[in-house]
Amino acid sequence: MTAPGLPCFGAGGRIYIVAEAGVNHNGDPALARRLVDAAAESGADAVKFQTFRVDALLTRGAPKAGYQVETTGADESQRDMLARLELATAVLAELKDRAAKRGLTFFSAPFDEESADVLDRLGVALFKVPSGEITNLPLLRHLASKGRPIILSTGMSSLDEVEQAVAAIRAAGNPPLAVLHCLSAYPAPAAEVNLRAMDALAARCGCPVGFSDHTLGIEIAVAAAARGAAIIEKHLTLDKTLPGPDHRASLDPVEFAAMVRAIRAVESALGDGTKRPMPSELDTRRVARKSLVAARALRAGARLGAEDVLIKRPGTGISPADLDKAIGRPLARDIAADEVIGWEALAEP
Repeated sequence: MTAPGLPCFGAGGRIYIVAEAGVNHNGDPALARRLVDAAAESGADAVKFQTFRVDALLTRGAPKAGYQVETTGADESQRDMLARLELATAVLAELKDRAAKRGLTFFSAPFDEESADVLDRLGVALFKVPSGEITNLPLLRHLASKGRPIILSTGMSSLDEVEQAVAAIRAAGNPPLAVLHCLSAYPAPAAEVNLRAMDALAARCGCPVGFSDHTLGIEIAVAAAARGAAIIEKHLTLDKTLPGPDHRASLDPVEFAAMVRAIRAVESALGDGTKRPMPSELDTRRVARKSLVAARALRAGARLGAEDVLIKRPGTGISPADLDKAIGRPLARDIAADEVIGWEALAEP
């Protein structure tokens, strides 16, 4: 997946780390700006928000999810809660500019076509499809028609539903696409995360696959990186005790920075897959491996016999793997007892 300011998502590429600011700004532009700054300081590649219009998003009687009741109470409706979390277009434009100045890619998840059009006019680098919209095929087709890269979250979905969404996106414009495995629970229980589903998504969708993480802590996100995730998305908050639906399942800036460091360490450790001696172990190899060593003093001209050698450290002489090649060769010079035998001490047969 390529776009201005974006790397290529896929095998061998740098893991793309997204700080999901989401609605953790609590409707406050100043808090949203601080989230952009925190994402940059934590080492993220991108910062993501959510863009919606309450009137287009839900009915007046739409209930809250259980986690929303737990975090924000039952007295306020979901509609009223979300109405406080809308961001004006001018604020989104300001956040995009701020992110660019901090070296971050800014993007957002539109929940309706008008919101998608707003983001398109702002020139966002890509669109994010939230898990709840994966069956909203008209919205997916609308997004795909704009030609911008799409990251598709797949929480709550069956593999058939994911394939249906991917097919709709490809038929409506076939923009660059990545798919995120996700468990839409806040916080998500680690035992249900099922990271191996990333393999199924990669096989069936034929595109880069990542992980949108809602578990507590950083361990599962790091595990996803080790399993080959091209993208890691994780919620970021300035303070987990702030009011709002998602703060509790988020990382604070210190934790987010620790996650980034851990993912980068894993990324580096994954390597290129070629098994070979590495520079840091060459000295140990010389010390820990063994060589052919003279069992007694040997005279030049004699032929080396099996009884003339022992196998001892260090590994600076003829390898015991080459014992059969060395036996029977004449000695080019005298060799002292317990001396490491090198090829230069043997004459041609």
